Amino acid sequence: MVTITLSVPEELKTEMDKSKFINWSAVAREAIREKVSQLSILNSIAAKSKLTEKDALEIGRKIKKSMHERYKKEHPGAY
Repeated sequence: MVTITLSVPEELKTEMDKSKFINWSAVAREAIREKVSQLSILNSIAAKSKLTEKDALEIGRKIKKSMHERYKKEHPGAY
């Protein structure tokens, strides 16, 4: 097995130390394994996509605009 070094903020380490019975290396391994799995699925979907980057950006802009308009209607006092 390969060893990696992981840096965490001091506050997080203090909280982790309160639960010494937890194998934090195993927790990190599982989190990394899950993220790699998610990325693999996303890459598989993206590889089959016929959308260009330009198409994806335009869809993203339209979604953002739509969500913004919806939020303004639902929360009129927020603006």
